[in-house]
Amino acid sequence: MTCRCAVVAVVDDDHRILESIQGLLESAGLTVRLYSAAKPFLEARDLADIEVLISDIGMPDMDGHELKRIVQSERPNLPVILLTGRDDALWAQSSIAAHGYQNFFRKPFSGRELLAAIEIALQSRAEDRPAVSRRR
Repeated sequence: MTCRCAVVAVVDDDHRILESIQGLLESAGLTVRLYSAAKPFLEARDLADIEVLISDIGMPDMDGHELKRIVQSERPNLPVILLTGRDDALWAQSSIAAHGYQNFFRKPFSGRELLAAIEIALQSRAEDRPAVSRRR
């Protein structure tokens, strides 16, 4: 991983998914913040600390599409990885096309592939940061 201290937020209404992803990401040296719904995540007001957001699409209070839209209105370059439990290939293709997703996983997903997507997201964020100049 690019930065072992990176903070990844995970929003999913399924506690088993939260626990599974938490174990995976912590074993890779990442800091993980878990939220059982979009509303508590937004109310936590710690968006500035998050380097990658992972969210389920199908949640009862606010779906992942809406959460992504809200988050990226405040942090347009924040990488968002979306998850879905839907097993409908046509729906997934239309959702990807309609929303322009690059990081989209269908449950169950490969932990190795999720970690690779996070790595790419962290690397792209590091490349987007301006270089710090030091004056003598």
